[in-house]
Amino acid sequence: LEPHGRAETLAQDEGLETIPRRRVSYRDTELEEMDLPAILRRAPELCLIDELAHTNAPGLEHEKRCADIADVLAHGIDVYSTVNVQHLESLNDQVAELTGTRVRETVPDAVVGSADDVMLIDITPQSLIERLIAGKVYPGERIETALNNFFKIENLSALREVSLRQVAEEIEAKRIPANPTESHTGGRGREERLVDSASTQAIGERLLA
Repeated sequence: LEPHGRAETLAQDEGLETIPRRRVSYRDTELEEMDLPAILRRAPELCLIDELAHTNAPGLEHEKRCADIADVLAHGIDVYSTVNVQHLESLNDQVAELTGTRVRETVPDAVVGSADDVMLIDITPQSLIERLIAGKVYPGERIETALNNFFKIENLSALREVSLRQVAEEIEAKRIPANPTESHTGGRGREERLVDSASTQAIGERLLA
């Protein structure tokens, strides 16, 4: 867990067993990274691993955290992880065009697609900005810079549209039967709940129409 000094994140961690981050020296700088060997030794049933698209410090077992997670899964440990939509590899050019910022850390779409389940956490741009101002995203010294750069409301609105469109496309893909004679009726309940959840906002209704 990397809480980045956020009190709210630390509060959510209360009562959970946490494997300490290991310290890594790189170019005379001390960095902290996930301790993959310690996770494998502990061998829990479930491990929560933040920031799927993270790039590790040089010299560790893998370049990317998603490869670390593949190792954890290969050892029979279930994983819950998190990723922001702007880190999906296939969306990199689109995100750069929409926001004017090229996201350097990406994760292959196939990694996300291989998950047993993907949940979209949808929040309005204004609510996210309020969380940012309240210090729930970045420490105080980074808030003003974030508001003037990536966290502009027009950027957040564009990324939210991208997220909802991704959900809509995923739902539509699952509704296309592998066999032309196959009936959809057995699997519609979950799809309808997803559509209802996204369509509570006007933007969701437009994208899912």
